[in-house]
Amino acid sequence: MRRLLPVLGLSLLAGCATEPPRKYIVFFSNSSVELDDSARSVISEVSAKAQRHPSRVVQVEGYATAGNDLSADSLLAVQRAKLVAQQLHDDGVSGDRIRQTPRAPSTTEASAVGSRRVEIELVSP
Repeated sequence: MRRLLPVLGLSLLAGCATEPPRKYIVFFSNSSVELDDSARSVISEVSAKAQRHPSRVVQVEGYATAGNDLSADSLLAVQRAKLVAQQLHDDGVSGDRIRQTPRAPSTTEASAVGSRRVEIELVSP
């Protein structure tokens, strides 16, 4: 019985542990603000998880490749974040739980494809 108590205690602690935050990535075509089926699938998965964890905030960060027109590229990052946030809302996530953050266009990204994205993460408030 004494050997069983520490195991039971550790099992209870393990059940209380929170899973580490996961980033969900939605990719866009060059200069695009349209969601394809793959993007909709990722957003749907995040929406379902957000509904299972109502105390978490949904952080949405939009990115764009830095090209010749930085103001247009910045606007593209904003539009992508807004589009994903709107789709999350349409899928049932309350608007007051969604935080949008556009990121400045980057020339230091490893690839142009990597900077044409929106990252979504469920975070504690």
